[in-house]
Amino acid sequence: MTIHGLWVISKAGGLVFSRSYSDVLPPQPVNTILTLAGILHGIHAITAKLDPAPIPGTPTGGLESFEAEGWGGKVFLTPTGTKFVVLHSLPQSGLEELMRRIYEIYSDAVMKNPFHTPEMPINSALFDTKLQTLMSSMNA
Repeated sequence: MTIHGLWVISKAGGLVFSRSYSDVLPPQPVNTILTLAGILHGIHAITAKLDPAPIPGTPTGGLESFEAEGWGGKVFLTPTGTKFVVLHSLPQSGLEELMRRIYEIYSDAVMKNPFHTPEMPINSALFDTKLQTLMSSMNA
């Protein structure tokens, strides 16, 4: 069970955080990661509109996961529209709990920080440290 990386995508579709936690996937240039995050945001928006019979009053989810050769991604959409994307090895169990814990860390370390501006890159040492601890425990 390996977590390869984490992306945080803002409501507007901009990549505000990206970290790699393993050496399994080849490193990508920053521009490539920005492009992939923008494409994923667009695909998520399109798939949210594809529900053939939406239930009135319930939000539509959009893309929840994707898979490639030997790895995949899990998308978690917050109530504010921020997306967390975890890149992981296949098969992967416990992703729902991991996403919940990442969201808790984000809420505590970033959203409660009075100096953080929403939609801007996340520059929080506390967020980085707590995520690194969490990912180290997952990749052990």
